[in-house]
Amino acid sequence: MTKIFALVDVNNFYVSCERVFAPKMENVPMVVLSNNDGCAVARCAQVKALGVKMGTPWFQMQELAKKHGIAAYSSNYTLYGDMSSRVVEVLKKFTPSLEVYSIDESFLAIETVLQQYADPASLGHIMKQEVKDATGLPVCVGIGASKTLAKLANHLAKKHKIFAGVCDVDSMPKEDLYQWMTETAAGEVWGVGKQTAKKLKELHIHTVFDLLQSPPQTMRQQFGIVMERICYELRGVSCLQLEEVAPAKQQIVSSRSFGKPVTLMEELAESVATHAARGAEKLRAQKSVTGALTIFIQTNPFKPHEPQHHQSITIALADPSDNTLMLTRAALKGLKQIYQAGFKYKKAGVMFNLLADKPTVQQSLFDDMEVKGKSAGLMKAMDSINSRFGNAVIRSAASGTKQDWQMRSGNKSPNYTTRWDELPVAQ
Repeated sequence: MTKIFALVDVNNFYVSCERVFAPKMENVPMVVLSNNDGCAVARCAQVKALGVKMGTPWFQMQELAKKHGIAAYSSNYTLYGDMSSRVVEVLKKFTPSLEVYSIDESFLAIETVLQQYADPASLGHIMKQEVKDATGLPVCVGIGASKTLAKLANHLAKKHKIFAGVCDVDSMPKEDLYQWMTETAAGEVWGVGKQTAKKLKELHIHTVFDLLQSPPQTMRQQFGIVMERICYELRGVSCLQLEEVAPAKQQIVSSRSFGKPVTLMEELAESVATHAARGAEKLRAQKSVTGALTIFIQTNPFKPHEPQHHQSITIALADPSDNTLMLTRAALKGLKQIYQAGFKYKKAGVMFNLLADKPTVQQSLFDDMEVKGKSAGLMKAMDSINSRFGNAVIRSAASGTKQDWQMRSGNKSPNYTTRWDELPVAQ
């Protein structure tokens, strides 16, 4: 059976999530800011039209914001993560063959369910409407014979109103597809980065159609096997399979900038303990354990006039673990070895290395299995409670209670979908 892929992508995801619960902001220019309200990480269409680039610092936008009434929201990752999960649940109703590619994108294999619909585009419009009805989020759907073509189709659906949010390049007449490819820059192809796009231009490959006509073997010699696969994918030859089960991460990093300069060891310890706990939750979620962790602290490199201190240390574990308490003790031990008084620290974090699959990890001859069983039970209970009642409802005392060092979120929306006390109120 010929493979057909659909890529469902939420439009301006962070901004759209905010607008679902603030309908009055639907036509208001809006940006969502990064950690500590630093720079724009999401922009609505109106703001993009004003020329604001991704990553523009908020302080540089002040005059433009006043002139055009641009509203700025702090990032609310809890809300965005939950809304993403809700979109995925809607899409799973159409096919179980689904790959969650990112927080706002999912690939679906739809060839086995197409007989239930008039054509692929009809299925795309139904998915689009059901996601809108269930979550309030607007999506675009791209359909093609490969994941790369589905990505290209999604790009066309977003950029051109003629498609009404759904573009099926697989059913499109070849001459029409080639025309759209001629009008689309090669740099828009999935997997072609800025540097690669520059090299392609040097070879007089400016458009997607130019890339389509390039011999795959020649492109492999110039750019490697990834580019060869891209060329075949553009020809409708599927080289990239769905990853229905996301591969376990080989490294886990938990880190945040502080909302204010931190000088005290106690506050740094709270931060490091918090990051160790977050990392441990991610370990357990993917059924991994870590054999080593790296702790790092740093001052603000953008203030060179202040004394600078950037230090890290790696702590090896005798017994690979996913236990929050054990990893917290190791992280705090490392912090004590690298901390120096007299510096204004801007950031701290914990990195888990040497990850292994927990079910297959080699057990020690001297392990106390009863203690290990109780430890695993404790972690399972803690994760269950935190999942049900909110992030970090139960945490280690080392994480602190006030956490005055937390990043700035001056205009963060409520956690509408995950906290009872922050449910939206109809007025």
